[in-house]
Amino acid sequence: MGGDAAPQIVIEGASIARERLPDVRFLIYGDETRIAPLVTKYPFLKNNCEIHHTDKFVSADEKPGQALRRGRESSMGLAIQAVKDGKAIAAVSAGNTGALMAMSKFMLRTMPGIDRPALASLLPTSCGESVMLDLGANVECNEDNLVQFAIMGAAFARTVLGLSTPSVALLNVGVEELKGNETIKIADRMLRDANLPMNYVGFTEGHGLANGEVDVVVTDGFTGNVALKTAEGTARMIAGMMKAALSDSWMSKVGYLFAKPALMGLKNHLDPNNHNGAVFMGLNGLVIKSHGGASASGFASAIGVAADMAANDLAGKINKDLKLFETHDIEEVEVKTI
Repeated sequence: MGGDAAPQIVIEGASIARERLPDVRFLIYGDETRIAPLVTKYPFLKNNCEIHHTDKFVSADEKPGQALRRGRESSMGLAIQAVKDGKAIAAVSAGNTGALMAMSKFMLRTMPGIDRPALASLLPTSCGESVMLDLGANVECNEDNLVQFAIMGAAFARTVLGLSTPSVALLNVGVEELKGNETIKIADRMLRDANLPMNYVGFTEGHGLANGEVDVVVTDGFTGNVALKTAEGTARMIAGMMKAALSDSWMSKVGYLFAKPALMGLKNHLDPNNHNGAVFMGLNGLVIKSHGGASASGFASAIGVAADMAANDLAGKINKDLKLFETHDIEEVEVKTI
């Protein structure tokens, strides 16, 4: 029931995802009087979903604390509970981000070795796609949080991007070792000393995000959210300026006809709907956040992210890497003690 055009976009997106992923079935939580008529429009989906009625839902402007107190019986709360109870492999929602994070953390709890969950997603770059986290779940982070984000981000890249040893960097104000605050410097030293299935390369700057210099970019939620919104705003600005320029005169319109295939390819690459599906990393269960303004195709992409992560055992990869890091840390302490 969450998102700018729910439940229409959600149901249509599920239908698209069902065609792409024929083995997936859906549990749909929400107002059956609104959902059932929509589902009948997609016969293929109708035979592969169960509607669970509730007339309660979390509004877009509801505070996380309010959602926690009264939202357990909401469509969002029931979807998360289905993951906790093992009835579903993942919950996908386009609803209130703060409420979804609060309820997911409260109901599913964090994995052993993870202090805070992080919001991670794919970002388009000039080289393809990169993983970035945190995108807003944690405004302030310490060095342990950043290291844990790096471990989870690398597991994300191995799962979704199919990279055996993804390159990882901390977002900083410069690439030199002396740059940045004490927290990021300590995190840098911790990652350099760790023996993990990643290629830790040190620091990267803001321009490295668009260039795709690394596969995984790690930062705190405040910086990550600002960077994400800036990138999305810049992409929309460029698209608008190009549209205006190409319709400015008859010559530019003729030029557009020749450039159209390349421009459409660029548009598709930058379209947020094709990269939709942010993951709450570090929880005992998969929860995927779709953009509230996503199209049906975008919501289907978020479902695809959930299916990929479940099929490739994201949680198992994170647990294994955390144990590797903890073992290394213990051995290092013993050596220093001797």
